Amino acid sequence: MRVASDMDYRLVFSSLNEACDDTLASLSHPEDLPYGEVAERLATYVRQIQAHGSALEPLVASFTNVYHHYDFDEQTPGNGYRTLVKVLLSCLLHIIHKARYISSNIRGAFFRADHNAAELEAYLSALCQLRALLHLAQRLLNDTPCGELCSLQDVELSRRFVQEYSSMHKACFYGRCLGFQFSPALRPFLQTVVISMVSYGETYGKQQSGIGQAALSLLTSGKYVMDPEMRGAEFERITQNLDLQFWKSFWNLTESGLIAGFSRIASSPVQVNLTLSLPPVTLQLPLASDPGLSTNVSPPIAHWGPGPVLMRLISFEIREGQDSEELLSFCRTETRPISMSQLPWVQKQPLSPWLVVHFHGGGFVAQTSKSHENYLRNWSKELGVPVLSIDYSLSPEAPFPRALEECFYGYCWALKNCHLLGSTAERVCLAGDSAGGNLCITVSMKAISCGVRVPDGIMAAYPATLLTTHASPSRLLTSIDPLLPLGVLAKCLNAYTGEGRMGSEAVQRAAHRGSLSALGRDTALLLSDLTQGASNWIQSFLDPRRNMERPRPQSLVKNFSAPSLNHSGLSDTQDYPEGFAPLRSQCLAVINPTSCPILKNPFVSPLLASEQLLRGLPPVHIVASALDALLDDSVMFAKKLRAMEQPVTLTVVEDLPHGFLSLSQLTKETDVAMRVCVNRIREVFQGLNNEPTLENPPQQDGTQQNAGQ
Repeated sequence: MRVASDMDYRLVFSSLNEACDDTLASLSHPEDLPYGEVAERLATYVRQIQAHGSALEPLVASFTNVYHHYDFDEQTPGNGYRTLVKVLLSCLLHIIHKARYISSNIRGAFFRADHNAAELEAYLSALCQLRALLHLAQRLLNDTPCGELCSLQDVELSRRFVQEYSSMHKACFYGRCLGFQFSPALRPFLQTVVISMVSYGETYGKQQSGIGQAALSLLTSGKYVMDPEMRGAEFERITQNLDLQFWKSFWNLTESGLIAGFSRIASSPVQVNLTLSLPPVTLQLPLASDPGLSTNVSPPIAHWGPGPVLMRLISFEIREGQDSEELLSFCRTETRPISMSQLPWVQKQPLSPWLVVHFHGGGFVAQTSKSHENYLRNWSKELGVPVLSIDYSLSPEAPFPRALEECFYGYCWALKNCHLLGSTAERVCLAGDSAGGNLCITVSMKAISCGVRVPDGIMAAYPATLLTTHASPSRLLTSIDPLLPLGVLAKCLNAYTGEGRMGSEAVQRAAHRGSLSALGRDTALLLSDLTQGASNWIQSFLDPRRNMERPRPQSLVKNFSAPSLNHSGLSDTQDYPEGFAPLRSQCLAVINPTSCPILKNPFVSPLLASEQLLRGLPPVHIVASALDALLDDSVMFAKKLRAMEQPVTLTVVEDLPHGFLSLSQLTKETDVAMRVCVNRIREVFQGLNNEPTLENPPQQDGTQQNAGQ
């Protein structure tokens, strides 16, 4: 369900009251129904929903009156306050739909009373928690200057934000309500990710026959498919308490032979796909200010001294230089060198004037260029340009500044050796998503500081520009987001600063436990389990006994008229109105605060960089999502650059989660968002938008720049 516009809230609340009244009327004589006890529960839930709605409508009205002050500009409505209202209205629309279904079908012969009661109860729990988030956002609104989305000086706000996340019940957002705020086409994918994660987490750290068996245990049992409450509770436990190595190994499953194979099938075939290893030698580059002079660029040295820099070259067509002996001498052993003699029917193309240098996402702790290969192949085809993706070393084994050093070195090497990559590098664009977007900005800052050529533009998708746990309205979404929960985000940030760095023995154990070689050994077992497990899973739906209603789980909904104490002994009424308190979790999260001074380093958190460091950046094109917890990072950084009269554009796409580039083949919406990114890169190559973007950013190829359209 989609909220058409922000001003629809009055209609939504009116429809909610009408639907609740109709449902209560249909339940007014429970003695006439074959399930009187369930009818009484339904009536209780509906009354509580109405009470929440009555309290929320004036709160939503107060946000809609002011949240336009926090947008980037009039043409780009988008910020965390808008997003929280949008998510709440999405939840209410689901409740309205469910209430109308109940009132129309409750006396039908096929009405599943227990199922519908469980559905309504789940959305009631979600509504209660969203109400709590809106109250926290109201405190942010009151305690920060008008127009600012984050107060970096108010430590108490951030402490309270982390404290609330640690104790707030979140399982309801990972069960029946999973992904309700996103595009409906994405919900099956999100369910698959969550089920895979809890299945993998169930056997994580135990002696198993293989990673494939753990990752696909859902197919042999189906319990997390059939029991959303169990799935939600287990996912909450995993996101709050499992260590960083679990997340590294799970995210790296995207590079297994099976999943990577599916990705290649879905993406464009390319003629060049080489993995390169650069030796750590000093480079000599001309100074940007005076090309007659040169400067030395040293290889990466942080933490363990000089070492090779790994990268991947992708090109839709073979171009001059890409089959040269000089380039192939850098190929890693597993790469099959290309040879024009082996491809006599292929015509070698001339050097491209353009070059994309890419830095992948993954929270600085996981994934490689291989994980992002699906959309990089499409970029190379759409733009007709070679793409060089840097495989920087990952945290916590390689914390800051190792990744930045390797990305900067790879960028400089590409400038010096562009002829080997199939490009003249007349125009170079840095592109990256999430952590990679951060590195695009910081590599450019480092180029300015070192006096070497600055790229001609940056395309940063949903970049992380503030690597702290400071509170902002969009970051409140980390309490409900299945792809970016605060507990996981904090682990990644601490790892990048070095707080989570492991000793050598621990690194070896982690590498053994989550290695891709282990995945390779289990490929045969994984395929076998997939075939047999899928059969069992499908059979579980065909078995009529599985359609019998299960006993109702213990209710998570409490009477919200009674305030409670959280785990720190602080009354919930400190931030909430009298008579209301959010649901509390039985599984408390332990979050180490991001207090390391490194996080305030401008090359870690570019939002904190001085104007001197940021002045001279090339045009920055930011593509963010309205439902991303890091949306405010993008808005705040874009505002800062605009205030400096630096060239910047901000595009906010709708209904998609953080990481939508990796999902570009899944739905029409993600494909459109990927094309927005491609258009921004094309603008860099065509020299467009090189003036400061203060008002009326141009529309490209029919895409919508405005978040509210």
